Amino acid sequence: ELENQLMAKSKTLDELKQSLASNGSAEQTPEAQSLRIAELCEMKDSIVNQVAQLKVSMESILEQWRAYDEIYAEVSLMTTRYLYCIDQCKPSEEEASLEALKKQVKTLQ
Repeated sequence: ELENQLMAKSKTLDELKQSLASNGSAEQTPEAQSLRIAELCEMKDSIVNQVAQLKVSMESILEQWRAYDEIYAEVSLMTTRYLYCIDQCKPSEEEASLEALKKQVKTLQ
């Protein structure tokens, strides 16, 4: 099995060597090299533009997340306050009885 893997790797290496040799011989002329350099420069410029666009897009998304975090913190604080108020406003068992309510009405009158 190890020998099979070694032979497969050797074959792949030979194919890469042949590919490199054929690419190298095809582009020996200075004109071909100039064209390849120009093509690579265009590709680099395209990548630079794409990166710049991505940065702008990411900055916008990051700003939206910051706004979300601020609003979430405010909503969380308000929710906590409302839950505290609701908890404090619950009548105890003694206050909920009919007699206690009658007593409170008399006190208010």
